[in-house]
Amino acid sequence: MGDHSSARPLRADARRNRERVLQIAQEALAADGLTISLDEIARRAGFGVGTVHRHFPTEEALLEAVLLGRAERFVADARALATAEDAGRAFFGWFRRVAEQAAAHQALCDLLDGGAGPAPRPGSALEADLADAVGRLLARAQRAGAVRRDLSADDVRDLLRGALAAERHARGRGAAGRMAAVMCDGMRAGAD
Repeated sequence: MGDHSSARPLRADARRNRERVLQIAQEALAADGLTISLDEIARRAGFGVGTVHRHFPTEEALLEAVLLGRAERFVADARALATAEDAGRAFFGWFRRVAEQAAAHQALCDLLDGGAGPAPRPGSALEADLADAVGRLLARAQRAGAVRRDLSADDVRDLLRGALAAERHARGRGAAGRMAAVMCDGMRAGAD
């Protein structure tokens, strides 16, 4: 997977500041969703808004950095699991983790509910990486007889989007993880 950012090398102090802003933004976006402002993120990070603007000139640029970083981790996790001994366990474990982690992130849910913003775009390098990683996990799990053969990688990505919304609502009633487990059961071989 390539680097999907366009960052140039930074001095050590600037790099630390950028990482601090990203950390605080990640926490704020997870808790507060897309309503959080650059000013509030700067305040929580202990910086002036100018420091935040030097690294992220717009709220969209910061949101993109946070969400794309999260998506890149999901891709890296899928790739790491591509050679797992138990292909079914790797596939279903990855699906559940992504659904549960992303559902706990309010900005990702807002983004999916609104259908706009800097998600991995069709045709982007990150979208291609995600499609490839999911496709490999799925194909191995299908060859192992763990996942229904009639599912495509696009089906799995659509189910994942649905799982995020379902998980978000299930969390609200104290049933975190339940909807992802139900979707996994529907993808198992023999469920068709």
